[in-house]
Amino acid sequence: MNITELFTQGGIAMWPLLFLSILSVGTIFERIWFWSRILTREREVAGRVLEAARREWLAATEIAQRSRPLPMGRFLYAALKLSDPHPEVFRLALETSANEELTTMRRGEKALEAVIALSPLLGLLGTVVGLINSLGSIQLSQLGGDATAGTALGIGEALISTAAGLVIAIISMAFYRLFQGFVFGQAKVFRQSGSELELLYRQAWAFTKGKPSVMNKPEANINKPEAK
Repeated sequence: MNITELFTQGGIAMWPLLFLSILSVGTIFERIWFWSRILTREREVAGRVLEAARREWLAATEIAQRSRPLPMGRFLYAALKLSDPHPEVFRLALETSANEELTTMRRGEKALEAVIALSPLLGLLGTVVGLINSLGSIQLSQLGGDATAGTALGIGEALISTAAGLVIAIISMAFYRLFQGFVFGQAKVFRQSGSELELLYRQAWAFTKGKPSVMNKPEANINKPEAK
């Protein structure tokens, strides 16, 4: 029995299940492409920006600006691009940018959640409709005859939609959990990188006592000795 025959015998519920499977596959491939571009580079960008910030804020800003195609670059640049902000403003810029980037990373989760919830229910609906059709054709006088054997075959075919719905839901759930793990991991990297950058900025701010150009002048560096 090939896939076409299974689809035909699964009943009317197979059509919405086909739509859900296409939605799930499309979302999964889009998210795989998204994560494959950033997972191996986010920590590298954060390390380069933080290392530059320890020496020169202007260099750190330039590195973050060049890295804006990546979420980490946009996240750090949102604070670094500000002109001598107060430390609290600097922190709020990081938090706001982190929330925006993490929201983007969660794109597609609602679609997978809908597939996970609806696929088993549609499969069960298809099975119930198939059982109703199969059992409705049985007459008491035909019990034990060929009609009963045909009904049993019809019941087996009615279960195809349930199996299809479960397969779609299980695959979607597996990738949903995988993508959620990626988001949690990125949230941890954002939190660590943002906290370290904020600490460096607060130290620079305290060193210059709030004087202008903390962000944009190379001399605003806590690692350089104070001029006597």
